[in-house]
Amino acid sequence: MKTPIFKFFAVVALITFSSCGDKAKEAETKEAAEAAVAKVEAVAYTADTEKSMIEWTGYKPTGSHNGTIAIKDGKLKVNDNTVESGKFAIDMASIEVLDIPKEDEGNAKLAGHLMNADFFDVENHPVANFEVTGIETVDGKTMLSGNLTMKEKTNNISFPVTTEVNGDTLTLTSETFTIDRSKWNIEYGSKSFFDNLGDKFINDDIELKVTLVANKA
Repeated sequence: MKTPIFKFFAVVALITFSSCGDKAKEAETKEAAEAAVAKVEAVAYTADTEKSMIEWTGYKPTGSHNGTIAIKDGKLKVNDNTVESGKFAIDMASIEVLDIPKEDEGNAKLAGHLMNADFFDVENHPVANFEVTGIETVDGKTMLSGNLTMKEKTNNISFPVTTEVNGDTLTLTSETFTIDRSKWNIEYGSKSFFDNLGDKFINDDIELKVTLVANKA
């Protein structure tokens, strides 16, 4: 059975972090940058879509929801165990809700809401994309930067990752980080776009964790 993942991107009922824990650090967000180009000797890897995914958590004043999103496809170029370039596509129609039992009506209702025009408008924007623009070490952490495109809006984000190579398999795992959905024009229930929402708002921050498993091509 296909396991959903960039757990970048899906995505949901996004909301203010409550007392359930410290808020994950927001990914540094800038204007789009040029895609990275790997050296000729870099080794190509192809994403294993059955094992790759993006996990998401969204918060509101009354609680939170979480789930996964699948990676549709992806390729990386790696040199000396370091990612030099790459791109992967996120299947926005694969958004799953995990905190509500599948048999409950609320599960399909929330997943449908996230996929409709209020949020990710999957009918018109079925795929989100992430393209690597660079990787560097900052304060002892490996920071991966790339252009994230959702709903035809592109921003460059940077977040910490670890990379492990075991035989012909590479696993790239991010720390949990957040993105501000308002920067991709996802407006529903956002204080960035609407006044007088009271406690009916949904937080702009979406918490994400990316797991990308790739095999040597």
